[in-house]
Amino acid sequence: MRLHTPLCDLLGIESPIFCAPMGFVSGPELAAAVSEAGGMGLMSFSRNPPDLLRRDINSMRASTGRPFGVNMLLPAKVSEHVAVCVEERVPLLSLFWGDAAPFVKPAHDAGLKVVHQVGSVSEAKEAVRAGVDIIIAQGVEAGGHVRGEVSTFTLVPRVVDAVSPVPVIAAGGIADARGLVAALALGAQGAVFGTRFLAAAEARAHPVYQQHVLAASEGDTVRSTLFGYTWPDAPHRTLRTPFVEEWLGEEKRGNEGRPDEPVVGATTVGDESVDVRRFMGYTPHRETSGDIESMALYAGQGVGLVNSIQPAGDIVRQLVVESESLLKH
Repeated sequence: MRLHTPLCDLLGIESPIFCAPMGFVSGPELAAAVSEAGGMGLMSFSRNPPDLLRRDINSMRASTGRPFGVNMLLPAKVSEHVAVCVEERVPLLSLFWGDAAPFVKPAHDAGLKVVHQVGSVSEAKEAVRAGVDIIIAQGVEAGGHVRGEVSTFTLVPRVVDAVSPVPVIAAGGIADARGLVAALALGAQGAVFGTRFLAAAEARAHPVYQQHVLAASEGDTVRSTLFGYTWPDAPHRTLRTPFVEEWLGEEKRGNEGRPDEPVVGATTVGDESVDVRRFMGYTPHRETSGDIESMALYAGQGVGLVNSIQPAGDIVRQLVVESESLLKH
């Protein structure tokens, strides 16, 4: 049985496999590799200024002629970034954590499809009323910033029932073919893989970060607001490093954004070098230096299923082969 859903036809992709737009990790290399393998690569805007975002979009287009998407975190005030996506005719505009309504018409007028990630049924209904084309239902098992408090297994069918016939993509704790097939059984038309692609060869995750992902089990993550220095009071799921275990009881401190917090390293945001202070939510990537284990190592509960670093295209192809085998049998 072929791994193909109506959503694939809507987006012009071969397989309903989506790479999560992980900030500072899902750059043009990773997104292009996933798209080139027949899935949908979603690149994070990674807080780049609009001119650098345009550069990354052009870089992605140079690497693949297949559909791809760009994700925006709406609390970051991304109107100019969305305008770049519209001007560049990015096939899929991905939005998260806020009101999608102001961005839907400009995107549709330019021929873009719009997907909005939600954490509840009410938020899904609101997004559909705003005119989005696709919903991502994110369960609480997900890594990175987590909007809701309900498990993927419970949330996805509820959202499917609430917004049908708008297609729904499942996200949260999905890291192998079994998770993808289960998502399809719940009524979703595709699945988002985040933590699995942290261990892609093209991911920009720092090597220390990747090794922690490979060594972790399903019990080695925690949802908190600890890394709230740059985005206060936004729940997120990270690995349980010694730093996290030490400070879990002090989440309020992590959200104060104190200027006297010690510097634990340095990273690049756009083309600028910036200090990483304690409790900042910057994901450590290849150009990050310092105490990597004291930074935000985002990962979902599916992390125990991630055991090797592979090229992204191989990950996509393996998911397709294994999913089709499961569907057949």
